Amino acid sequence: MVKLSVIVPFYNVQQYAPDTLKSLRANARDDFEFILVDDCSRDETPDILAQAERELPGARLLRHEQNGGLATARNTGIDAANGKYLTFLDGDDWLAPGYYDQLVRSIEKLDVDFLRTDHVQCTARARSIHRVPVGKRNQALNPRDVILPADRSTSVDYAYAWAGIYHRRLIDTGVLHFTHGLRTAEDRPWIWKLHREAESFAAVGLLGVYYRRGVASSLTQIGDVRQLDFIRAFDQVIEETAKDRDAARLLPKAVRTYCAIISHHLGSIERFEPPVARKLKAMSSAALRRMPQDILDEALDSMDAQRATRLRRLRRRSAPAGVAA
Repeated sequence: MVKLSVIVPFYNVQQYAPDTLKSLRANARDDFEFILVDDCSRDETPDILAQAERELPGARLLRHEQNGGLATARNTGIDAANGKYLTFLDGDDWLAPGYYDQLVRSIEKLDVDFLRTDHVQCTARARSIHRVPVGKRNQALNPRDVILPADRSTSVDYAYAWAGIYHRRLIDTGVLHFTHGLRTAEDRPWIWKLHREAESFAAVGLLGVYYRRGVASSLTQIGDVRQLDFIRAFDQVIEETAKDRDAARLLPKAVRTYCAIISHHLGSIERFEPPVARKLKAMSSAALRRMPQDILDEALDSMDAQRATRLRRLRRRSAPAGVAA
């Protein structure tokens, strides 16, 4: 039986894919499979992956005929996975040797639905360790219990899908798939769903994923219209959380986080193309008016003056006809 399925989407990452694949080789095991998803790359990535399928133990290559984005590529991998456990890696990141052995041992020992891990962020030559914002380590917890408090960074704000491992039963219960077609913030509805609907999780101080920050081809570095998918992603978080049995308790966190993300994008609006910047303002204004207004008032009152003023001004803005997420 396959113990672990590793799902790795690739899109136009010819510069980084060889390092990613080399690190997968250093993690290969007879009962591991590596599902490489080529999301319709237009550079040399397909050739690199074709060679990897021949040479990397346990590798399978799947190709998209059209580019679908990271969420869709991950779903392709999930649907093809045979493992008892699943994990993710992005095509421009890499791993420490033997990391997946430790990851599997950790989730087997703790016997939880999913496990969250720390990671190393790499920006050029700089390295920094980022920790899961969960105080209790190496013990089974209820994921619903770590969503709050609203005004602090919590486990739902640490939304990196590759910083963890997930039991197959989460597929069977419909929790593990991503929202099809989301081009950015695809991890946000996903991490909230995990914490609302899974029964158990744990955080461990295991380092082994190296996250490459500031890649020129990354959507976080490109100011085009795909960036605005964060609005659709957070609308989904609000909508689904509003239906939760603990909606009154959890919605303030969801609304405050949404506001913080809107403010973040507005604070760096110069990186967007002018038509996209205008659309960002219009869509964000409409999003603020869609939120539960009493909870929004509380969220704005709890924020610093600069962010609160920026968002209140945007909230009063008249939305053009037809603006939607």
